[in-house]
Amino acid sequence: MSGFSKHKIVEISTITENAFLVKFERNGLNFIPGQYIVVGIVGDFNTREYSIYSGANEDYIEILVREIKEGYLSQKLKKLKQGDFLIVYGPYGEFVLDERDKNTKEFIFIATGTGISPLHSIVKSFPTIDYKIIHGVRYREESYGINDYNPGKYIICASKDKSAHFYGRVTDYLKDFEPNSNQIFYISGNNMMITDVISMLKKKGVKVKQYNLEIYF
Repeated sequence: MSGFSKHKIVEISTITENAFLVKFERNGLNFIPGQYIVVGIVGDFNTREYSIYSGANEDYIEILVREIKEGYLSQKLKKLKQGDFLIVYGPYGEFVLDERDKNTKEFIFIATGTGISPLHSIVKSFPTIDYKIIHGVRYREESYGINDYNPGKYIICASKDKSAHFYGRVTDYLKDFEPNSNQIFYISGNNMMITDVISMLKKKGVKVKQYNLEIYF
């Protein structure tokens, strides 16, 4: 893998018990909202893909990291401090908005867990688009960046928390959802969720050209 750059860490901030944000200097890194980067630590050969969480017009880059107890890199990232350096490759990916759709389409963003990252970047970059986010989590506290969305545009679907907007999984919420031909779906998260959502949308008449996918695992 070639074409890397070094970036100094500005801050590591805890979001929940199992998730944190890594903020680092842009150092000339430009990206299209929705893209991802490959991140590593100086002196370490291990890398991992992370969607960019921050908006394209901000003077820093952020990634949202879910801490995995058996995960090598997430554990290493959490222990980094301000002033440490990351190695970054990219950006990559085509999970981005079509310029022709921005002012004419309604965007339905569907995500689970940290799969919200590319969608958060898109909304932060293009706050005037017509959108609705359906975010599947376990608990309400995992509604990362909730204050960055317009009121009523962000639906929390929590499988283990009755205090959320909707008690149940994303697929449960979508059972009563009626799509239309002017909607474009951006779906980001685990493979099982994406497979189930696509199956449901197809049965509701959504065409292949109406959705874009970003599979996390």
